[in-house]
Amino acid sequence: MAAAENIPQPSRRISWFSMGNSKGFPPALAALMLAPLVLGLLIAFVQPVGQLLGTSLWHPDFTLGEYQRIAATPLYFRIIARTFILAASVTAIALLLGYPVALFLARLSGRRLTLATACIMLPLWTSVLVRSYAWIVILQRNGLLNTFLEWLGVIDAPLPLLYNQLAVVVAMTHVLLPYMILPIWAALRTMPRDLPLAAGSLGANGPRTFWHVVLPLSLPGVASGVLMVFILALGFYVTPALVGGAGTLMLATLIGQQTIELLNWPFAGALATVLLVATLVLVAAFNRFLGLDRKGAA
Repeated sequence: MAAAENIPQPSRRISWFSMGNSKGFPPALAALMLAPLVLGLLIAFVQPVGQLLGTSLWHPDFTLGEYQRIAATPLYFRIIARTFILAASVTAIALLLGYPVALFLARLSGRRLTLATACIMLPLWTSVLVRSYAWIVILQRNGLLNTFLEWLGVIDAPLPLLYNQLAVVVAMTHVLLPYMILPIWAALRTMPRDLPLAAGSLGANGPRTFWHVVLPLSLPGVASGVLMVFILALGFYVTPALVGGAGTLMLATLIGQQTIELLNWPFAGALATVLLVATLVLVAAFNRFLGLDRKGAA
């Protein structure tokens, strides 16, 4: 006992940089670690966006003229509606195509999983210009798809597959599909493998097991993928401009034209404000009705 009493005890003093408890960092250290990220966000995002939005109201005095111009011109309403319709279409198609792929990935392991993941990530590793021009080569009148269909005898004349909304949806879905697959796959990976087996042992067939067991457990991934793809699709710029042409002008392309070609920064700021507010409203409604935060927490 005497020897044990002579053993020096560790100091209980906790320095400012030490762990406050076993669950996290002290508030001061956490704030210090987050400071560079917050500063970079303020400089690279908040300040430029705030300045752009401010130009839509103060040039040089406070006015709502740019917003009145948007409200009074049906063309801009059509462009805004087209942007959201195309974004919703791409999101729906990506979900229909991505969910079976994610379900297939959840059953793979080892080298097969690595190879399949590399194939899915390939569009993200390719330049946006390369992807867009590749679709132009495939969809143009003398492109690979029309040539193949004529060789099969399916068509007699080339189909107008390029410079329309179909080309935009196809090209955007190709780019955004990984953003739908990966969150769903991550949700399916956390599902215990014995749950479908247990459902089958209790008499549930395949569709019933999927509808009552697999699908509910994958909804957090579905919600994350849908939200991510939809928001990214709203801001697409290069792909619609290259494969869609003037007939499929989207809001991001219109904002780019106003800033780069026409140098009309106040009007571009008004368009950006409309896009930002509409996106925030849709995200809030999406979270309200589908409960993304509660599902993610569950």
